[in-house]
Amino acid sequence: MNIKKTQMPEYLREVIKSQIEIFNKGSSVTIRNEIPDTTEIPISNPNHWLRIPDVICVFVDMQESTKLSASKHEKKTARVYQLFTNTAVRLFHELEAPYIDVKGDGVFALFNFNQVYRALVAAVSFKTFAELEFIPRIRKLTDTNIGCHIGIDQETVLVRKVGLKRKNERTDRQNEVWAGKPVNMASKLASLSSHKQLYVSDRYFSKLKDAKALRSCGCPDNKVVDLWRKVDVSDKEYFDFDVAYYLESRWCETHGKEYMEYLLSLDE
Repeated sequence: MNIKKTQMPEYLREVIKSQIEIFNKGSSVTIRNEIPDTTEIPISNPNHWLRIPDVICVFVDMQESTKLSASKHEKKTARVYQLFTNTAVRLFHELEAPYIDVKGDGVFALFNFNQVYRALVAAVSFKTFAELEFIPRIRKLTDTNIGCHIGIDQETVLVRKVGLKRKNERTDRQNEVWAGKPVNMASKLASLSSHKQLYVSDRYFSKLKDAKALRSCGCPDNKVVDLWRKVDVSDKEYFDFDVAYYLESRWCETHGKEYMEYLLSLDE
């Protein structure tokens, strides 16, 4: 061990030593076709992970949230965070996301490989909420322009719980770690977007085959158009793909519900 006794107390050196020993033993991996319930994600065996192919991540977070002040306007700031994160979690839950997590002022939901359209419905539903409800209400409440970022990616992940199994009857000192591309790439795609845009990777976009996911309903002038625009992201070193797509539409006031219900039926 490279950390000397004179550098750090022994009880902390022992913590680091034990984790290095686990690292040196290597890891075992079990393949699962779908995202498991959190109770089935391993923690007891420190070397064991689950591998889940083609997981879809929908990532949403607040744009310009640093304009909010918890020290000067704590009640207003609390209301903003509550509205944003709670709405995201509850919408994703109602749309049957197998896993949901909150990260600061952001929320991500994970969907299985066979929930391609459900993930799209989740993202567009939150986008519609953000544009029509969240942004105007927060502007009225705080006199600031707080927006929304949204991104989607799809790739294989490794998952296990890390942390303490139980500490003085507490289980909150553990959490699931999703190692792989989707959460990270979806977050970075979201950072490219404005509140009127939903960015997705080309590998997720390639799974959208139905015309109602790709073309408009024709409102308001009976002109059907392509919903998505292609973007070259090859100059962004943090992406492992060269092409992304973005959509600016929200649910149509006339046909939105009809389109949503149809798209959800495609995953059944």
